[in-house]
Amino acid sequence: MNKTILLERLQNERDRFELLLNQIGFARQLTMKGVLGRLTVKDLLADVLSREQFIADRLSEVLHGETYSPSTSFTALEKFQNEYGYPDYESSLTEKDKPHPYIIELYKNVALDEIVSQELAIYASIAEALNSLTHHQFLDHDLFHRIAEHTYRPYRRTSSAIQRWIKKTASESK
Repeated sequence: MNKTILLERLQNERDRFELLLNQIGFARQLTMKGVLGRLTVKDLLADVLSREQFIADRLSEVLHGETYSPSTSFTALEKFQNEYGYPDYESSLTEKDKPHPYIIELYKNVALDEIVSQELAIYASIAEALNSLTHHQFLDHDLFHRIAEHTYRPYRRTSSAIQRWIKKTASESK
């Protein structure tokens, strides 16, 4: 893979994700429980935001020549979370494919509009960082894989959960 293909894939996945969110429409629907267990679309957006923030910060570190190492102990994991405000998603001690309870609780009282605004800003910073990185930086830091893990794979997981929920609620209303 090269940077151009990654940027194209990221933008295509992002467009699909935003289209689905726009399809849901009303803010009331975005805060209804039951999308994934007791979670709402808002909860899932907060999870996407935190994962994007994670990779945006790692990209910034790469651009500034700083080094990141995944947490290898629960003490380090807790310290990381306290320092950054989100879990260390690349630690082997963190569950990768499920929304993190800490994030759900953290954003519980944050308005949906604020989550969307923050998420859009973080996405823009990711795109800007990607344009600034060299091909060698991508290779040296396994960024093709890592960017996918923290951007469009969560978009896909979230989209799948939302689509199942939409189908379920549509069949229940018939």
